[in-house]
Formats: sequence, structure tokens, C-alpha cells
Amino acid sequence: MPFFLGIDGGGTHTQAWLGDEGGRVLAAAMAGPSNPIKVGMEAAKEEVLRAARAVLRKVPKVAARQAGSATGSARGRRAQPGLEAVCAGLAGVDRASVSRPLRAWLRKAIPAQHHLLVTDMAISLHAAIGTAPGMIVYSGTGSFAYGRNERGETLRAGGWGAAFDDAGSGYDLGRKAVGAALCEFDGRGEPTVLTPKICKALKLSKITQIVQKKLEIKQVAGLSTLVSEADRQGDRVARRLCAQAGVELAQVALALERRLGQRGTLPIVCAGGVFCASPTLRRSFAREVRRRLPSAQVRMLDREPVQGALDMARELAASHSSALL
Repeated sequence: MPFFLGIDGGGTHTQAWLGDEGGRVLAAAMAGPSNPIKVGMEAAKEEVLRAARAVLRKVPKVAARQAGSATGSARGRRAQPGLEAVCAGLAGVDRASVSRPLRAWLRKAIPAQHHLLVTDMAISLHAAIGTAPGMIVYSGTGSFAYGRNERGETLRAGGWGAAFDDAGSGYDLGRKAVGAALCEFDGRGEPTVLTPKICKALKLSKITQIVQKKLEIKQVAGLSTLVSEADRQGDRVARRLCAQAGVELAQVALALERRLGQRGTLPIVCAGGVFCASPTLRRSFAREVRRRLPSAQVRMLDREPVQGALDMARELAASHSSALL
């Protein structure tokens, strides 16, 4: 029986799912972040391999076949029957200088008949709409919009990294929450429950100590959950930040919609932990999109992005099989 491996590697964690040809998910595993731009090439490889090995170990007969395949010669090696295709969707691999060495490494590190390396944007879009025209707007640690028009062209907008962009992302929300707390300290901003929440989360005795603390991107992004929590508690500052993030994400989506030049409105699917956590952000996003595109179809993603990677692995194997007929 052939098996298929889908991998979703982002800035916070890496997911791996193993499935069969009947569409069932047989096992799942998780590892750390594997965005090569943010964590480096070697760290990304390590986490991808950790997730893949963990999920393969959960199905012993596949793991045994992979072990046997891995001991074969490097030249002309062919995976034994078992793992048919691997699709890995990793953030940052839309750069050729990143994708080329990672693709070569993937073929050696995880033996299979077929391999596909795409961006995390591509697997998210596939999970949302398959191969049809449409758009995915993602807000998690980072943010982006990625879409396909009726001519099959794909384009992206946003997602240019925490240092310069990622509007409406978890990192952006976390950074602005810290800014709001510091403004309250100075007397430049409204009182907000974000201040004690941030101090407690980061073990600070006062908010000004944060400027001396070296925080990783995922730590700052993690503060976005405090913003959503404060919003639900009625904090005006947190509500404003969530609403602003929704508008900024909508502007990214609308810019991409114009560039795609689709005749008629594309379905817009929202995904990521920030969208899931904040009703205020979701409402703000939908309101801003429909203000410009009244007939827009806006909905939340109801499948995991890693499911898109698994589907693409199955389709990759099927396309090779049909080409042999």
C-alpha cells in the first residue's frame, strides 16, 4: 500500500501528516519552527526531519521500509514500496537560493518515489480551494495573501517579514501591544489591561524592562493572544488593535485581488491562529473587504494547511502514474 507525507513548516512549528491513498490520515506529528529565513537552513532541516521521522515511527511498517531505503546507495537510490510521495510546504522557499539546496536535501533525507517542495502559501491555498481560483489570507506569526486567478496565475502580497511588513500578524499585534503599554506608562496613551498581562507573561516587574529583554519573534507573536483576551474582556486599546489588524489584512487582500485581475469576485479564505483567536479582527476584515467588494465570499479555512500538503503529495503521485499510462 502506498503512503503519502505532507509537511507544513512555518515560523512557529512544523506539522507532518502521513496518509494513505484512500484519503485517510494515519498519523500526525509536530516539531519546532522550520522557516529557513528566520531560523537558518540547518535548523529548518532539523525540524522538518524531526517531524517526518516522528510521524513515520507511528506507522511501523512504513518506518521499516524507509530505514531499508535509507541504507541504499546514494546513486540511483529508489524508495522501497511504502512512501510514495512527499510534499513539504515551507515558509521562505519562494527564493531560488533557498529552495534549490532544500529540495536536494529533501530527496536524500526522506526517501520516496516523488518529492515536491513548495511554499507554505501554496499548501494553505490548496487546503482552502484546491486548484480553483481563489485567495488565502493568513495571519499567524507572520501574515500574507496568496491567490490564483482563472488563468492559473498565482501571486502573493504581504508577508515580507517581521522587520518591514507582516501587517496584521501575530508579531505585529504583539509589537503594537507592547507599544500601547509603553505609551500608557508615558501618559501618551489610554489605560489598558495589556500592561499587566504583558508583564506577567514575560515576568517583568514593570513594562519598561521590556526594552532590555531579548525577545524572539515567536515570543512577540505570542503576545497577540493577550490582545485577543483583553479585547474579549472589553479593553478599548486591545479592541482598537484587533480592528486595525483586520483592516490592514483586508488591504493586503484587496491589493492582491486587483493584481490578479479576476473577472468576478474571488472567494477569500482566512486562516491562521490570529484570525481564529479574534472575532473583532475577523469582523473588521470582512467589513473592510465587503466595503470595497460587496459580493465578496469571505470564510474561515476549515482544514489544516498541512492537509493541503498531503493532498498535493497524492496528486503528485497520481500525475506521475497517469503520465506512464
